[in-house]
Amino acid sequence: MKPLPGPGFLIGTEWREISTRQSVLNPYTGSLVAEVCQAQAQDIEDAIQLSVSAFSTLSELPSHARATALSTIAQQLTSRLKEFAHVMSLESGKPITDARREVQRAIQTFTIASEEAKRLPGETIPMDISPGMEPYLGILRRVSIGPVLGITPFNFPLNLVAHKVAPCLAVGNPILLKPAPQTPFTALLLGEIICGLGLPPGTFSVLPCENDLAESMVRDPRIQALSFTGSASVGWRLKEKAGKKRVALELGGNAAVIIEPDANLSLAAQRCATGGFSYAGQTCISVQRIYLHQDIYDPFLKLLLDQIRALPCGDPLQESTVVGPLINQQTAIRVESWIQEAIKQGAECLLGGTRQNAIVAPTVLANVSPTMKVSCEEIFGPVVTVSRYQDFSEVLRRVNDSPYGLQAGIYTQDINRIFQAYRELEVGAVLANEIPTWRADHMPYGGVKDSGLGREGVRYAMQELTEPKLLVLSLPQ
Repeated sequence: MKPLPGPGFLIGTEWREISTRQSVLNPYTGSLVAEVCQAQAQDIEDAIQLSVSAFSTLSELPSHARATALSTIAQQLTSRLKEFAHVMSLESGKPITDARREVQRAIQTFTIASEEAKRLPGETIPMDISPGMEPYLGILRRVSIGPVLGITPFNFPLNLVAHKVAPCLAVGNPILLKPAPQTPFTALLLGEIICGLGLPPGTFSVLPCENDLAESMVRDPRIQALSFTGSASVGWRLKEKAGKKRVALELGGNAAVIIEPDANLSLAAQRCATGGFSYAGQTCISVQRIYLHQDIYDPFLKLLLDQIRALPCGDPLQESTVVGPLINQQTAIRVESWIQEAIKQGAECLLGGTRQNAIVAPTVLANVSPTMKVSCEEIFGPVVTVSRYQDFSEVLRRVNDSPYGLQAGIYTQDINRIFQAYRELEVGAVLANEIPTWRADHMPYGGVKDSGLGREGVRYAMQELTEPKLLVLSLPQ
């Protein structure tokens, strides 16, 4: 296995090493993975200037050149899949099978972007709908906007980076990336690939840095857009600092699933166990709240608990592991404290509730109230709550009784109830007979309320990161 990339960060095509460094720890063992250099104010300034210089050349690259670059990234990720997955598992604690799956998704994301780069949409607009406008014709194109700042979280250190980088390259925007401090090396590996493509220097920079320097980039007027994925509190605060630039936010959630009496209970139980506990629940669309119709509460609960008990926990480098560690021990202690707080407030712990170092045992809580943190906030850990309901309209209101609105799932064979949920649930997407943890990388993805602003998914992110520009022609009759 190829060793980790060096400690340096990437400014365009220059690898820069300095003495200020931060340790990256293995979440499972707590041991040092490596140290990474921390960009300073002058490094940030150099990267921004270089991205501004790169923009004029990058934006004029023909579509086929951008498409070829994106396709090459996908090809190199394919050839280095095991390497990327191993590094990702070391620094994030992601089970190795999930890490390989994430690399495959990133390959797909860059492949989709390669295709979309060839068909950035435009349109002709007839102006003659009003009398006297007969000689006029409008032509609308989408044009690149300039340097973009991407800020990404630890939980998908490659594919969520890809969802920032791929749309930018597809439309001709340079991008400066601030990766999560826990997982910089996966992004730096991607930098190795991109800086070898022959694109204009400054097309892509990877800048591990302190939060105050990241905020300086958010405020910098030379940056034309901010694309942020992370916690709601940080995302909305950064939006306030962003000034006039475009802002796309993909934030948190406490995703709900509704199980109706006519559902395929064994399938729903298996999927809820997967959606609630894969990667220890560290996904913004991880199943957190399960609402069970009272007629199937007991049989479904037995199926669910049996599925969860069978989930292998432990070392993320073991092929069989499904539930690995949380990103660090402090996070595990916080999740454990939320569980204990809920129990003290009257919740019943049906399974789990214990912690060993950074691993929290898969936990199921019943008799929860809407005001408990495990219900109303994003727990971001291996915990699900189960609640009874009787009336369908009432359970839709209970799902909506949340500050978040990312995705929700419903299991039923009743098409009318599916469409009622689609009409009434305050979320970015409703998934019928599927868990809300499901996502395809080309679909419009994002939420409402505290869950975000704008949409990801390659084509939709390309629209967010381009400007419609109109040409009006006066043509003689």
